[in-house]
Amino acid sequence: MPIPGEQPDLTALPPESSPVQRRLAAQYVREARDRLTSSSGTRPAFDVELLRQYAQNRLSAGLVILLLVATIGALSSLWSGAITAIAWTIGVLIIHAAIITACKQFLKLPPSEVAVPKWRLRFILLDLFYGLAWMFILIHPVGVDETSGTFMLFVMLLVVAVSSMLSSSLPIAAVAATFPVTAAIALDFVLHGGLRNYILAAMAVTAQGYFSVLAHRLYSTTLATLQARAEKDALIGELEQAKAISDEARRRAEAANISKSRFLAQMSHELRTPLNAILGFSEVMKTEVFGEHAVPAYKEYSADIHNSGVHLLGLINEILDLSRIEAGRYELNEESVSLAGIVEDCHHLLKLRATNRGITIHEMFENDLPRLWADERAIRQICLNLLSNAIKFTPQGGEIWLKVGWTASGGQYMSVKDTGPGIPEEEIPIVLASFGQGSNSIKSAEQGAGLGLPIAKSLVDLHGGTFVLKSKLRIGTEVIVTFPPERVVAAMAPMTEHAPSITPPGEPVLTAEEKRRLSRRPLFRAGT
Repeated sequence: MPIPGEQPDLTALPPESSPVQRRLAAQYVREARDRLTSSSGTRPAFDVELLRQYAQNRLSAGLVILLLVATIGALSSLWSGAITAIAWTIGVLIIHAAIITACKQFLKLPPSEVAVPKWRLRFILLDLFYGLAWMFILIHPVGVDETSGTFMLFVMLLVVAVSSMLSSSLPIAAVAATFPVTAAIALDFVLHGGLRNYILAAMAVTAQGYFSVLAHRLYSTTLATLQARAEKDALIGELEQAKAISDEARRRAEAANISKSRFLAQMSHELRTPLNAILGFSEVMKTEVFGEHAVPAYKEYSADIHNSGVHLLGLINEILDLSRIEAGRYELNEESVSLAGIVEDCHHLLKLRATNRGITIHEMFENDLPRLWADERAIRQICLNLLSNAIKFTPQGGEIWLKVGWTASGGQYMSVKDTGPGIPEEEIPIVLASFGQGSNSIKSAEQGAGLGLPIAKSLVDLHGGTFVLKSKLRIGTEVIVTFPPERVVAAMAPMTEHAPSITPPGEPVLTAEEKRRLSRRPLFRAGT
């Protein structure tokens, strides 16, 4: 937090911290404006708060001051007479009552209606009268012997200490309440002469200076506390405003995302209808079902149209799947499936493409893996997307490893690792985002829409699994998909037969657990 009254060095901040610069500049302008409009050099809100604290201190110490005045009045009657002591006590109590009344009136006012200069002057004058009243009892013309001199000094220190503490939030009032007492005592000691009286006068002046410094320190601490609290309130206000703006922006972004997903889903359905007709007619023309073309080039054009349509249909299907997932309308059709079997089927499906590119695919499957409770279509799409990407970006003569096995927590995993060019670390978040493509994908001859990995990751998330992509430049890329232990279907334990006891002959004794197993419903476990 910048020091109050000191202009912050905005040029020392880095260029990217423009919000910090604006905040510091606004704070400096606000403080300068407050200093110009305040008579005490502080912010107007601080002036009111300091006066309120002064009034609260006075009210809280009202009973203590009352007892102090009564005690000093009773003791002073021993040397000044009862009439003088009573008159002085009544006068001080009247001033004290006026201070208490003024403080109560001030605290009843709302902060917006407080005239700070008026109330500050009123409190200063009341404290001045309070200090003068104490001065009159302490300079009563009597012979200053050792006992009376010590008593006067003690009373002076007590009055100065109490007044300094109570009026610390209004330093001028503290001086007005204590300076007349100290000046009167010191002057009284000096006029009577003698080394002892000179020492007592010096002690009185020193005590006044000490308590003045202490009151100033208390005032500075109080002011710093108010400034810290105001800064904290300002920061809380800024945070709440920023949170409100962020929540509104997030709400709009979510609404826009849902609208986008619905639009894509609708458009995908609308495009697939005419596209199916294009594929059908182009295939008929390509295969020359109704006779050969008069011009051979038409057959090639028909094949190009059909291939382009197939590519476009695949793209539309990917967009449709992604939009359904993002819109929360993708429902899993779960059943008992074999993860290794699905990965092996996908390998056979894409083996011809890999062979044409001179790529070798290795299978590394653990034996006797139990089945998974998952959506077979989704698992197959995950594997096809990952394996297609690996074949697409692996150079000729490269290798791909397909792995299926147990995880450490009892789940199952599927891994696709290639020897392709790899992905830069800073581009991994890009390729995992919808329609995101890395630099290698842009340079590739087989460009896609950048939906394969995002769709695969989303489908894995729907199954409660994890999707991890590891890649190093010029070494290769590995994608590891894991499924939680809750989706591993446990093998059914064999039924145990017990010897019949009371049951009729030929009827086995079955426990409740064995009867439940006979229902033939799949059970789940965390793996072994």
